[in-house]
Amino acid sequence: MGAQPTLPLQVWLPGLASFAAGHPLQQWLARADRLDQGAHGYMAGLAGYFEPLETPFAAAALTRDFLTGDAGDDNWLAADPAWVQPDLTGVRLLACGHLGLQMDEALNLAEPLRPLFGEAGMQLEISTPDRWHVRLPGDASWPDFAAPEQALGEDLSQHLPQGVEGRRWRVLLNEIQVVLHQHPRNAQRRAAGLAPVNSLWLWGGGCLPQRLHSPRHGVVADDLLLNAMASRAGLARRPRTAENVSAAGPGWLVDLQDLPAGAIEADWWPTLQALLSRRPVELHFASAERWQCRPWHRWRVWRGAGH
Repeated sequence: MGAQPTLPLQVWLPGLASFAAGHPLQQWLARADRLDQGAHGYMAGLAGYFEPLETPFAAAALTRDFLTGDAGDDNWLAADPAWVQPDLTGVRLLACGHLGLQMDEALNLAEPLRPLFGEAGMQLEISTPDRWHVRLPGDASWPDFAAPEQALGEDLSQHLPQGVEGRRWRVLLNEIQVVLHQHPRNAQRRAAGLAPVNSLWLWGGGCLPQRLHSPRHGVVADDLLLNAMASRAGLARRPRTAENVSAAGPGWLVDLQDLPAGAIEADWWPTLQALLSRRPVELHFASAERWQCRPWHRWRVWRGAGH
């Protein structure tokens, strides 16, 4: 029986369109080997690194268990603090789960929301200041809520649950927004030049999967959900530092997909270039394109001549 092929080191990057023609990574792409398309987007990309896993999956239960260890057999929804803002064409989601809350702020903002969830048989839990969860009753059902990355910057009406089943969730969301709009903490945040927490984004419903499996050896990542999934699958996990990216080897996943292309050029390019010069690397863009880069590809100078 032959040996199993070694998985390449994989680097997950933001969408290809964010890398301008002059970005240093483009020179490597001109000389690399194009592969078949991979998964497109954040949630599908995550699912693609674990098997068997299809979208949508129980992101809320995974992150709750990773953060607090008490997901159990309950169903969960993520209820991440969000900032929405009306404009001429609708109401847009501008930020979700990254609003720099302190724990006392989070608890204070959540307090008047607890009865709204309680009336529906749900329990609001503050897992971390920026990551909130809702424990659902055993007989609960929920629609397929959009993940934040699908809705950021877009009109909320395109992503809210529709129909009869969705109506009670739309009503709940409206009540949440009314309460938060009137909350004195948001007046204080605005006065301090901070974004208000004027909504919650519900998503990722389900119960904790019995197990996850991935052929990968480990991840270098700061992303909460990726770390939660890696932990559930028993993978090694390392925080995203230059040293850990440099040390990543075959079978590892390095997650840079949440960074702007400019930050990759300014802060990460020396580390990434050294990695590309030293070992084979598969580049997977969030927009699905994939390339195989090998150290000797840098000598394919004729490929980059007109790039």
